[in-house]
Parts: sequence; structure tokens; C-alpha cells
Amino acid sequence: MAETAIPHRILYLSYDGMTDPLGQSQVLPYLAGIRSAGHQVTVVSFEKPAAFLKNESMIAAQCHRDGIDWRPLVYHKRPPVLSTLYDVWNMRRAARAICLEKRISVVHCRSYLSALVGQHLKHTLGVRWIFDMRGFWADERVEGNLWKLSNPLFRLIYRYFKRKERQFLQTADHVVSLTDNARQEILQWQLDGAPITVIPTCADLKLFDPAMIAEARIGEVRQQLGVAPNDFVLLYLGSWGTWYLTDQVLEMFHQLKQQQPASKLLIITTDRPDLSRYQHVADTIVRSASRQEVPWMIAASEAAICLIKPSFSKKASSATKLGEILAMNKMVFCNGGWGDIETYATQTNCLEILAPTGAAMPLKTVSNPDGRLFVEANLSLRVGIARYLDIYRQWPSSP
Repeated sequence: MAETAIPHRILYLSYDGMTDPLGQSQVLPYLAGIRSAGHQVTVVSFEKPAAFLKNESMIAAQCHRDGIDWRPLVYHKRPPVLSTLYDVWNMRRAARAICLEKRISVVHCRSYLSALVGQHLKHTLGVRWIFDMRGFWADERVEGNLWKLSNPLFRLIYRYFKRKERQFLQTADHVVSLTDNARQEILQWQLDGAPITVIPTCADLKLFDPAMIAEARIGEVRQQLGVAPNDFVLLYLGSWGTWYLTDQVLEMFHQLKQQQPASKLLIITTDRPDLSRYQHVADTIVRSASRQEVPWMIAASEAAICLIKPSFSKKASSATKLGEILAMNKMVFCNGGWGDIETYATQTNCLEILAPTGAAMPLKTVSNPDGRLFVEANLSLRVGIARYLDIYRQWPSSP
């Protein structure tokens, strides 16, 4: 990647851990690309003890190789609310010290908790800051039943972050949104705030590459999963529950079984879904998989399904798995009403918007799939990194 004319000293703040799957797929690859363009990158993240114990040496080696200065902090879960306040205080303390130590010029804040620190550093140290919002976070917490507004404390917290959201959008030097749908929503608020760049979650095309998958090995993977050669495998990839319509996924699979009895539902998740309350769970396979194994799980499937709760907050949703599955030239069945999914569906033949629940799943074969071409142009790591570099390029190297 070509050197930038104006290198920056960047501090990236993330409440997500680099040893978590999300950090490995949606933070470190971007930071490696930004670093290779000539910028200095320091990242502060909050690591969950179990994941840190398992992956710390791997992530440390990766950061060393890519020239990223990683400063991990401990994530605290309990007691609720108070532990988060403590972590934010710890983030602010660490971030301020790094800004002074390294003469940071840009603080890049992933989501709202980090934005609290970025806004503070702008006011106290004069650094530029980027509000990489990742979605309407406070509304996600409510719509996912994580914050029940019947609880006075959560109602107070929700109102606080909705006020802060408007401040972030107005005081940031730049805003990053995952979807154009969310960008259009924000523009209707007429805040006269920072410019907004749309950068969806992107797929690593080197990892998710069907050309790297041996046909014989796919057969071995299917055999290990207990899948017969003629079975139709429908893949569900990622988190189970919360904003994902898992009841409807199982109902759609039941309808698929009526059309094609030799079918399996392959659920790849780090969660532990409780399927005991469902009637139609025969021929359902639940597995976890490392990031390196996920392309093989996709290759071993005929199609995938992704159903997300259509709601206000999901206007800003960009499903990482969507680009990864499309990059493997596999059909993805989705519902409408979230993110930029309807726009995407007009641009690739590998994406099918399902009719409302109750309609039969349309089994369709794509003879000349263009999913990977669509991802290369819209959802690739190369595109995402280039858009981030365009943001940095607009400023001189010191505030």
C-alpha cells in the first residue's frame, strides 16, 4: 500500500477485545492496513480474561509483526454498570497518558463508551477524534432487551447516551457509519455536525477465498459434521439470539425440510443455543469454529440464512458474516428492513430477500455467482481501509 503524504500518530480506543473474534476480524485487519500506509498506530482494548489467556500470545505476535502498539486492559463485567464506569475511567486514564507520551494527533473511537473518552481528550488536549459509531448503540441495548426501560436506572442511562449521541455527532471531527441507511437517518436530524463516511463491516478476501478450498477437503469436513453427500446444508453463522430472529430461522428450516427432506441446519456459533423448547430441531448441528475454520464451514454449506430484527437501531446494522459468505459465492437468504440489505440485494444474485415469515423458502441455484465480485467492490477490506485513509488524509499531522 502506498505511503500517505501526511502520517498521523493514531490512538485507537476499543471496548471490544483484540483477543475476541470481533477484534480479530473487524479491528486488527483495518489497523494493519492503516499502519502499512505510514501511520503510527496504538490500540487500547479491553480483554476478557478467558479469551486473553487463550489468544494473548497470538495477538501480541500479530501486532508486533504489523507494527501496532497494543496496550491491553482488563475488561470487568461485574458489578453491572459500576464495572463499566470503572473501565471507562481506566480507558480515559490510559488514553491520556498515551496521548502525552506519543503526541497523538488523532483519537479513533470505536462505539459510544470509547467516544466518551475521545470527546474528553478533544476538550482537554485538543486532539482530533473520530466517532466510529458502529450503530445506534443505546437503541440496540433497549431493542435487544439488555436495558429494560421499566427499570429507572436503565431509563436514566438510555437518556444519558441519547444526549451524548447528539453531542458526539456534533463535536467529532469525523463520523463513521456502517450503513447509508443510518447516515440518511442522522442527516434528517439536522445537527450541523461532522461529515459522515459510510464504511460497512468488511471481509478479508484472502481468508474467505473459494479458490483456496480443496473440493476433497470439503467432503471431509461434511463427513466430520455428520452430513451426507446429498444433504442440503443451510448455514447459520454467528451470534444466536438478541437481535437475530432465531425462532424464524428454525421455522424457515422446517419449511425447507418439507421441500427437501435431506437437509441439515448447521449452526456455527460461540454461543450455546438452547434448542430444547423448539419442535423442529431434528437434523440441526451446532458447532463452534475458529476464524480460520469458518471459510471451510461456509464451503461445506449450500446456502446461508441471516434474519435480523427489523427495528430503528438495525438501520445501522452491517452483518460481518454477510460479506464473508458472499465472498465464498454462496447464496444468502435474508429478511428486509435492516441496514442496506435491500440495496445490496439489487447488486448481487447471491442475495435473496425472503418474503415475510410463513412463505416457503425459495430454493434457487446460482449458476454464475457474483457474490465475490460484489464484495470486492463494496465489502472488502481493501475498500474499508481506503475509506479510513481518506479520512486521515484530510488533516495535517498535528492538531
